[in-house]
Amino acid sequence: MADDLHSNTVAVGWREWAGLPGVGVPWIKVKIDTGARSSALHTFDIEELDGNRVRFTVHPWQDSDADAIAVECDIHDRRVVRSSSGHTEERIVVLLDLALAGRTVQAETTLSNRDQMGFRMLVGREALRQGFLVDPGKSFLGGRAPRDVRRRNRGRA
Repeated sequence: MADDLHSNTVAVGWREWAGLPGVGVPWIKVKIDTGARSSALHTFDIEELDGNRVRFTVHPWQDSDADAIAVECDIHDRRVVRSSSGHTEERIVVLLDLALAGRTVQAETTLSNRDQMGFRMLVGREALRQGFLVDPGKSFLGGRAPRDVRRRNRGRA
């Protein structure tokens, strides 16, 4: 039975390159976080719209507003989330397609300000339980972004 479990899984390391193809983010460096229930995306200019929709901006590179992407999508939920520092806040949750290690899954993603964090996105358990195994001693098991993309993100976590 354990073999069946592992035959449909993809190994990922503690950090990976991923994409958000449904919203036009081809590359974003993510931290795999088994301690978080949902995923979290660093966003700017969050604006709630009529009809249960939200508009926000994604800056995929740490310490940079280059390649900013404006996104508009449905609000899936609202949740009170406790940060690693113990602070709680209500966050908007959206459903985003997450391309990770050759597999695309739907990720429940909270919108938050992660400007002081080393990664623009955390991938939590809800997404990981869709066929990923985490090797905390490895990085980039799903492959690396092209060299020019990595150069734009050089020197960052």
